[in-house]
Amino acid sequence: MSSDRSEHELRVSKIRNGTVIDHIAGGQALNVLAILGIDGSEGFGVSIGMNVPSDRLGHKDILKVEGRELSQSEVDVLSLIAPEATINIVREYNVVEKNRVEPPEEVVGVLSCPNRNCISNDSEPVETRFEVLDEGVRCDYCSEIIREQIADHIDV
Repeated sequence: MSSDRSEHELRVSKIRNGTVIDHIAGGQALNVLAILGIDGSEGFGVSIGMNVPSDRLGHKDILKVEGRELSQSEVDVLSLIAPEATINIVREYNVVEKNRVEPPEEVVGVLSCPNRNCISNDSEPVETRFEVLDEGVRCDYCSEIIREQIADHIDV
């Protein structure tokens, strides 16, 4: 390896077991950590690369979480704010599984509706339910569409 190349490489140590989330839109890594409920108090080793160059995205974020594999519901919510993400499962320092996230048809109980008059924000005992669309998500109860900043409405 030439010294020029080594001076310009991002060096982050490999993880033994856990999850690597790659191709997150630049600037969204902290939102991803929030939806995963990772705030540093759990004891997981976390490496974050933010706004690193990417041929496909221009700039991307990367997360490595030692000792944690994501559940399907976490992947579903992740797909809403990082639709280009890839999830790599690492065991004994080797990638054993690599998947692209795919948005689910609906998400239940993880988003709050921005419409204050929606029944899901009332005292009724209903779980929020949103249909996933190409342009965002639509509340099943009031048809309110969230097109941008979906992460602001995550209620996990």
